[in-house]
Amino acid sequence: MLQLITSRYDDRHWRKKIEKTLGLPQSGVGDAAQQQIFMYLKLGLKGYKSRRADPDSWIIGGYATKEVIDRAKFQPQLVGPDVTKDDVAFLGSDPGKEIDETWWDEMLVQWFDVPEEEKPAEEESGESADSDPSPTIKAKA
Repeated sequence: MLQLITSRYDDRHWRKKIEKTLGLPQSGVGDAAQQQIFMYLKLGLKGYKSRRADPDSWIIGGYATKEVIDRAKFQPQLVGPDVTKDDVAFLGSDPGKEIDETWWDEMLVQWFDVPEEEKPAEEESGESADSDPSPTIKAKA
């Protein structure tokens, strides 16, 4: 996903999709190093935001985007203290033809599926905690 953002930013077809992805929360990115890279790109590519409730604007395309990507590649310590040159080496390289709109849609579905899978497990443990006190109350009565 980060390869796509950093390699196809000049393509008008992908620009809106990249902007929408940058507007998503970082929790959808699985790896900790990739989360740091994602947040670096998110902060580096964010345009001026007024104090009103306007949606974020993004600097996608052109020299400014290339500069943010190159800075991350050549100075990985700016991204995060634990990020190495190997972690950012893939930035700017195209992921290939198999990455298309179908893949993009599946990636967005997976982005939001991760938190939903964790919630039912928490609810089940909460239900068992709720069911434990009720039998003890019945036993006392």
